[in-house]
Amino acid sequence: MKPRITVITLGVSDLERSFAFYHGELGLPSEGIFGKEFEHGAVAFFDLQNGLKLGIWPRESIAQDTGIPLQGPSATELTIGHNVSSKEEVDEVMEHAKNADANIVKHAQGG
Repeated sequence: MKPRITVITLGVSDLERSFAFYHGELGLPSEGIFGKEFEHGAVAFFDLQNGLKLGIWPRESIAQDTGIPLQGPSATELTIGHNVSSKEEVDEVMEHAKNADANIVKHAQGG
């Protein structure tokens, strides 16, 4: 089977705040939040690379869509790797995250 994953969607507790973080602070390209006029429809997508998109959707909307009861958020359910080319870029990304009041649970490390 040829892999055809085109969107990875994160459930978020605060769509506006999450959008500000990923778009405003990390600089991921996006056309903004759309679908606000529909109940459980508000969502935002960010262009990543090679046709892959990152979506953010309120956790309540994912629960409603899937029929799975909403549970408490857990940071151990998913991680996202953000790779850059230099230590300076690492420092820049981490500074953006800090300025956006991200909860930094682990310091950045080199590979």
